Amino acid sequence: MKIGYKLIAEAYGPTEMVRQCVLAEQAGFDFVEISDHFHPWVSEQQHSGFAWSMLAAIAARTERIELATGVTCPMIRYHPAVIAQAAATTQILAEGRFTLGVGSGERLNEHVVGQGWPPVHVRHRMFRESLEIIRLLWQGGYQSYEGRHLTLEDARVFDLPEELPKIVVAAGGTRAAALAAELGDGLFVTEPSPDLVGAYREHGGTGPRYAEVPLAYAGTVEEAAESARALFRFGIPGWKVQAELPNPVNFDAATALVTADVMAENFGCGPDTERHLAVTKPFVDAGYDHLALINAGPDVDGFFDHAANGLIEQVRKLG
Repeated sequence: MKIGYKLIAEAYGPTEMVRQCVLAEQAGFDFVEISDHFHPWVSEQQHSGFAWSMLAAIAARTERIELATGVTCPMIRYHPAVIAQAAATTQILAEGRFTLGVGSGERLNEHVVGQGWPPVHVRHRMFRESLEIIRLLWQGGYQSYEGRHLTLEDARVFDLPEELPKIVVAAGGTRAAALAAELGDGLFVTEPSPDLVGAYREHGGTGPRYAEVPLAYAGTVEEAAESARALFRFGIPGWKVQAELPNPVNFDAATALVTADVMAENFGCGPDTERHLAVTKPFVDAGYDHLALINAGPDVDGFFDHAANGLIEQVRKLG
């Protein structure tokens, strides 16, 4: 069981993300995962630094902690050739500590390049082609690829690490979980679903299974729940909404009726370790072995103290 920390790049600026990762390493976390966005989700967040620049800085400032994207969409806004190069470079800079977390993306980030937002079945095909291109380039040498949606022309990634990064595939349904088993090295989810683990294993998946655990640390449940409402209410409507809205103003409108009480029902809010463990346990029971703890509360440094003074080890014992 590995315990990680979610770097919320939409809620904090780039230098703060680097600082938080240093504190996460000192607190005893095993890994961090950072979101790769162009826009924040809601108007309260007001940040969205470039994940790959932050990862390079984090790699230089840390020694032990593992790094991951949580997650990158390797198409539309990016070409998968660029992600193959970026991930290989990051793995070298991090001296083998990097994992490439990938997913099929959201309109929020991908529409900015003006190439539209394809329907979901097209996105799934593009996603498959993207993973095939990344794998192809990581074989070394000059490579070309002609897919239905994506092409690669006579390209080579010159700087390849001795050990390639793992590719962990985000899944919100069983079809994506099957793809994670076929073309990925692990699974990444945001809900404690045993069905996703089952589909992953059924299709031959044997790698790490990542999940984000929704916590919010503060001195009181009320303070934590209000902070979670401000920073994380975007997740309440689910992925069918999250994938389709174009800008923070749209998420503001879609989540206007989400209350702090709703967040308290969905997050482990407040200072109570037992509540945090109660929210975490379903992920463990469902079969996830890499748990990235979210802190949607207002007290960042207090959460790291809380984690170092028992939470990390108590979560680890759940496994």
